[in-house]
Amino acid sequence: MYKWVNNCNLSIVSRFGEKQDTEVFRVKKPNHSKKIVKQLKKEYKEDLEKSNSVKQETSVSAVVAPKEESKAEGSQASSEQGEEEMEVDSNDDQEEESEPRSNTGGSFSNTLSSLSVLRPGEIPDAAFIHAARKRRQLARELGGDLPPPEMEVGKKRLVREDEQGGSDEDEDEKRIVFSGVRQKTQRQKIAEEIGIEGSDDEALDAAGHDEELSRWEQEQIRKGISIPQVQTNQPEETNMYYQNSYEVQPYASSYGLPYSYSSVGGDDSKAKSDSSVTYCAPSSDLTPITTDLVKKRLTDRLSTVRQVHCSNAKRYGQIQEELEASVRTIQRLEGSSDAVADQYKFLQEMRGYVRDLLECFSEKVPLILELEAAMHQLLRQRASRLVQRRQDDIKDESAEFSSLSSKALMAPNLDSFGRDRGAYLEHAKQRRIAEREARRTRRRQAREQNGKRAEHHEGLSSDDEETSTDITSYNLERERILKESKKVFEDVLEDFHSLDTIKVHFEEWRRLYSACYQDAYIGLCLPKLFTPLVRLELMDWSPLEVDCRNFEYMLWFESLLFYGCEDQSKMQKGDVDVGLLPAIVERVIIPKLAVLADQVWDPLSSSQTARLVAFVHRLIKGYPTVLHGRNRNTQELLKTIVFRTRRTLDNDIFMPLYPKNALENKNSGPYLFFQRQFWSCVKLLGNILQWHGILSDATLRELAVDSTLNRYILSALQNTEPGEDSIEKSCSVVECFPQQWFSNLKGQQTIPQLENFCRYLKHVASTVYRISLAGSDVERRNAREQIKEVVKLLGRINALDHVIAIATEHGIKDIKTLLENK
Repeated sequence: MYKWVNNCNLSIVSRFGEKQDTEVFRVKKPNHSKKIVKQLKKEYKEDLEKSNSVKQETSVSAVVAPKEESKAEGSQASSEQGEEEMEVDSNDDQEEESEPRSNTGGSFSNTLSSLSVLRPGEIPDAAFIHAARKRRQLARELGGDLPPPEMEVGKKRLVREDEQGGSDEDEDEKRIVFSGVRQKTQRQKIAEEIGIEGSDDEALDAAGHDEELSRWEQEQIRKGISIPQVQTNQPEETNMYYQNSYEVQPYASSYGLPYSYSSVGGDDSKAKSDSSVTYCAPSSDLTPITTDLVKKRLTDRLSTVRQVHCSNAKRYGQIQEELEASVRTIQRLEGSSDAVADQYKFLQEMRGYVRDLLECFSEKVPLILELEAAMHQLLRQRASRLVQRRQDDIKDESAEFSSLSSKALMAPNLDSFGRDRGAYLEHAKQRRIAEREARRTRRRQAREQNGKRAEHHEGLSSDDEETSTDITSYNLERERILKESKKVFEDVLEDFHSLDTIKVHFEEWRRLYSACYQDAYIGLCLPKLFTPLVRLELMDWSPLEVDCRNFEYMLWFESLLFYGCEDQSKMQKGDVDVGLLPAIVERVIIPKLAVLADQVWDPLSSSQTARLVAFVHRLIKGYPTVLHGRNRNTQELLKTIVFRTRRTLDNDIFMPLYPKNALENKNSGPYLFFQRQFWSCVKLLGNILQWHGILSDATLRELAVDSTLNRYILSALQNTEPGEDSIEKSCSVVECFPQQWFSNLKGQQTIPQLENFCRYLKHVASTVYRISLAGSDVERRNAREQIKEVVKLLGRINALDHVIAIATEHGIKDIKTLLENK
C-alpha cells in the first residue's frame, strides 16, 4: 500500500476475476470546490482582524494563551473538516500525516511568538527571518495587511494545504488577483525591520516620531558646530600645535549633549550600532599672534616665491632657446623649399620615365629572349651536325674493319614496302665514305702547302669542314635573326632604347641628388635595367668563332665604361656604380658562355677549346671579382664545362683493339683507323689539360688521367710494338701534362694516377734492351738511346724511383745529366 503526501485520498480497489487478478489505483477528488475554500479563508481573515482589535486592548502576556487555544481549535476544526471532505482507506495513515503537521505548526508558532519579543538593535536568527518571510508570503496571498505574529501559526496549515492543492487547480483559478493588494507604507516597512507590531499604529507613530526628532536634532547639532575628523590611533606628534593652544572640553559639558552618537537606519545600521565615533572638542582660546610668528611666515613665503621665480626663469630660458631653434628651422625650411620643390619635380619626372621604360622593356624583353634562343638553336644545330657526322664516320670505319661485318652473315633488312633497307644504308654509307675521304684529301693538301705534313698525325686535325649547302642555310638563318633583332625597338623612341640616353637620365639623378640616388638603390638596379639592351647587341657574339669580336670594344661597353666617373673627387669607397660593368658581365656574359659551352663547344676541337680557354683566362684576369669559386654563375659555367667533357668521353671516343698481325701493315685500313683514334685521344687529353688553372687539379686528374689516359690511351700503347713508335707516343702524352703537377712534389714518386703509365715506360725500356741483345752494335746503340729517352720521360713526371731502377738495371750512369736536359 502506497502513501501519498498530497491532500488527496488514495484508494486501492482490488478486483479478482475468474481468469486474472489485477489491482486498480483510483484517486478521489475532494467534494468541496475551491470557492468554498476561498470563502473559508475570507471568514478566517475576518476572525484574524477581530482578534487584532482585541489584542490592542489587552497586554502581550494575556494574549498568548487565548491565541494558542484558538489556534488549536482552528487546527482541530480544519482537520475535522478535512476528514469530512476526503476519504481515506486507513485511519492510521491520517494520524501519521496529522502528527508531523501539528509538530511543525507548534515549532512555527513558537517562532512567530518570538517576533514580538525581539528588542530594537537585536540581530534576528535564521528562524526569525524564516517566520518573517512566511508572514509576508501569507499576506501577499491573502491580499491584505500583514497579520499579527501570533495568528500566523494557525494559518500555516492553510497556506501549506493551499500550496499542495494548487497543482490540481484549473487554468482560470491559478491567476493571481492584484486588485486587493496594497503597497506597504514606509512606516510599516520600518516597523517590520525593527520588530514593532504592524497593527500597533500608535506604537509606530510614537517610535517614528521619536526617531525623526532624534535624527533632526543630531543633524542640527552637526551643522551648528564644526567637528574635526578624528582618526583612531593618531600619533602623539600630530596636532601638537593645537594641543598647546586649546583646552579640550567634552561635548557633554559644553553643549549638554551625549559624547557619542549612534547611527540610525535599517539592518545595516543596526549591525554597526555598537561602534561609535568620538569627536574632540575644539578649544575656545586662539593662538596669540606675535611679531616673530608673522616674520617667520613672511620669510617662508618669500623663500617659496623665490624658488618659484627661479624655476620660472629657467623655464623661460628654455622656451627662449626652443623659440630660437624653431625660428632657425623655419628659416632653413623656407630657404630650402625651392630646392625641395625642384627635387620633387625631378623625382616625379624620373618616376614617370622609369615607369614607361619598364613598360617598354616588359613588352620587348620576351622578343629579345626569343631571338637569342633562336640564335643559340642555330649554333647548336650546326655543332650537333658536325658531331653526328664524326660519330657516323667512326661507326662506319669500325664496322668496316671488324670481323663481324661479313656480308654473308648479315640477314636482309626490309622496310614496310618490302625494300631492302640494307641497300639504302649501304648507299648512305658509301656517300659518307666518299665525303670523308674528300675532306681528308683537302686537309692533307692544305698541310702540304703550309709545310706541316711531316709533323702531323692523322687524327689530330678537327674535321669541322661544312658543305656549301649547310653554310648557305646557316648564313641565311643568321641574317634573318639579326634583321629581326634590329626591328625590336623600331617603334620605340630613342629615349627608351638607347643606352646613352638612358644613362644620361640616371647620371643626372646621381649628380643632382646623390643621397636620394643611393637611398633608392639605383646602382643595384642598373645592371638588370641595361641587361636587355646588352643581350640584343650580343646576339651573334660567340667566343668559339674565329672572327669573334671582343665585347670590350662593343658600343654598350664603351657607353657604360665611365658611368658615374664624371667627378672623381665625389666617388666614395665601395660605390656600387663602380661595379656596373662587372655586374653586367656576371649577368650576361657568363650565362651566355655557359650556354655556348653546353650546346656549341666541341671538346675534341683544339681550336674551339683554345679560344674558349683563352677567353676564360681573360675574364679571370680582367674581372677577378666575378670569376671566382664563390660566384654562382661561375660555378654553373665550370660545371657545364666538366659535364660537356664527360659527355664527349662517353660518346665520341672509341679505341679499337686489333691483333698485332693486323697492325703489321702500316698502310692497311685497320692500322690507319687505330692510329687515327689514338691521336684523337691524345688530342682530347691535351684539350682537357688546357683547363689547368681554371678547373681544380682533382677534377683535371680525374678527367685527363683516369678517364682518358688509363682508360683509352694506355690500352692503345700496350697494343703497340715497343720501340721508337711507342716512345714517341709516350712523349706526346707526357708533353700534355702541366709541369705544375710535378714541381711541388716531394720524394721520388710521381702522382698516384700516373703509376700505371710509369710501369708501362719501365716495361718499354726493358723490352727494348732485351731485343737489342740479339742485334748488332748499331741496334744496341739505338736501344740505349731509346732507354735514355724513357729515363727522361720518367724524370719529367718526377718518377725518380723508376729512373733509379732502370739506370741500375741497364747500367746508365749519367742520370743527373739526363734529368737536367729533360
